[in-house]
Amino acid sequence: MSSMLGVSGLAFLLVTLFTPLLIWGLRTLKLMQPIRTELPPDHQAKRGTPLMAGLILLIGIIVSLQFHPDPLMIFLCSTFLLFSSIGFMDDFKKAVFQDPSGISGRMKLVFQFLFTGGLLLVLFRYFSLSSDIELLGGYSLQLPIAAYVIIMLLFIVGSANAINFTDGLDGLLINVSIPTYFFFFLISDKPEVQAFSLVMIGCLLGLLLYNIYPARAFMGDTGSLAIGGSLSFLAVIEKVEILIPLLFFVYLAEQLSVILQVWYYKRTKLRLFRMTPIHFHFSLKYGWSENKIVVIFGFVSWFMVFTSWLIARYVM
Repeated sequence: MSSMLGVSGLAFLLVTLFTPLLIWGLRTLKLMQPIRTELPPDHQAKRGTPLMAGLILLIGIIVSLQFHPDPLMIFLCSTFLLFSSIGFMDDFKKAVFQDPSGISGRMKLVFQFLFTGGLLLVLFRYFSLSSDIELLGGYSLQLPIAAYVIIMLLFIVGSANAINFTDGLDGLLINVSIPTYFFFFLISDKPEVQAFSLVMIGCLLGLLLYNIYPARAFMGDTGSLAIGGSLSFLAVIEKVEILIPLLFFVYLAEQLSVILQVWYYKRTKLRLFRMTPIHFHFSLKYGWSENKIVVIFGFVSWFMVFTSWLIARYVM
């Protein structure tokens, strides 16, 4: 345990030390975040903030592999890298062409489904992944492999994008994803999962020093999609898919608000929320500051993680 904490501390120290260098490099290359014109005025003031600071999280991959170069750790790091590469392509186009839309949504989905399908195949082939879904009370739902793969494809891609939606305010995604990684550290009996989760927490805490309001840099999809992909696969590896509505509550609320907004507007030509994802609604309707939203959403995330841990420990 002490060695894991030491490695997490090392990841925190390295990210803290090297993030200013990365920010300098991004500024030098003029890789800045374009801001959508429909966002509130306080977000327009963020124009020119360096993008792709999520690249610094790759330090966590290096540290993890040095500490635990086992097959499962290699798999977890590969998951992080593959989803990060999709985000990098999106961020690079945004920054270079100053195009807020980045690469097409269809292209991102194609890559996500391809990578997810390949990674699920690896889990079945080399890690004996079960196609059962663990239910409450010690019961399980036995599914044919084909049905399980289809469900997990939709779940992982959907969850990764839900987590990506949450990266809309300074420090928000970091503040709500740290508790989620901590959940997997608590429930897992696999040292690779424990170490990976702690290292990611260390990296995120280091990046938070530069991403909290007012952010000196944005992690971009390079970081948010990597976080989304790795957390989604951790849920599959630990067989806690049934807990996702609780464990990923904040992320799913962000994504659901967008879906409901589109559906409601098409039916009524009216807006259900002032703006989505829903963190913008709290800002525009109630005048909440970014820091207030980040703190409250973080508290909700910790509460849901604690509730999920109690269920995983005493009910499943």
